[in-house]
Amino acid sequence: MTDTIKNTIDKFELGYVFTVTDFPTAVENPKTVSKILNHFVATGYLRKLSKGRFYKPQISRFGELPPDTYQIVKDLIQKDGKLIGYITGYSAFNDFALTTQVSAILEIGMHKEKKAIIRGIYRIRFIRQENTITKENIPLLRLLDCLRFFKNIPDTTPDNACQRLIYLIGKLDEQEIAKIKKLALKYTPQTIALLGAMLETINPQEDTNLLFKKLNPITVYKLGISNKILPTQKKWNIQ
Repeated sequence: MTDTIKNTIDKFELGYVFTVTDFPTAVENPKTVSKILNHFVATGYLRKLSKGRFYKPQISRFGELPPDTYQIVKDLIQKDGKLIGYITGYSAFNDFALTTQVSAILEIGMHKEKKAIIRGIYRIRFIRQENTITKENIPLLRLLDCLRFFKNIPDTTPDNACQRLIYLIGKLDEQEIAKIKKLALKYTPQTIALLGAMLETINPQEDTNLLFKKLNPITVYKLGISNKILPTQKKWNIQ
């Protein structure tokens, strides 16, 4: 059985995260398969990401590489072939070029709140998402998350972060703009205010009435963005 399991593992890509259930022989002998996998860890052939989760290490000229983010959390964002979550937070900051700083914190947006967990070197946190999570919605939800956690974007300035987000939102087409405005209504007031101010900066004729009516007129959002970068912020009580 050891050779059979090793032959299967040899076909996996480096960094691919797998469990005992990836092996047909595990149906009848799960404990035996688990024992063999843990033996492979002891010999250095495999690495253990967390309890019951393994991968073949990838070695570069700079040293050993961890699995990519998706592999680390794939079981947390998909269940029975259905999306139940998405990678956001610091990963979104990196993907949108808002920062170059890499974090050991991974954040997942999902409907249900869960306690943070540890996997390998990563602390995984869960962020409540009120909107429906679909493949089409995720890029817009990640953008809105950047507005929601604007103050948390590391190694940048409010002006640089704002300018970059204005650029990204400005690349959305009409349908995407309509959808992101609708999705934003289930976000925090700060998110709504920032989106409204950015949309009006991009297009002064943009209809932002639904966003504006959602806000408390006396609430102020102190974000440190200059008027030069976000000239519409006064209307939205952003300072």
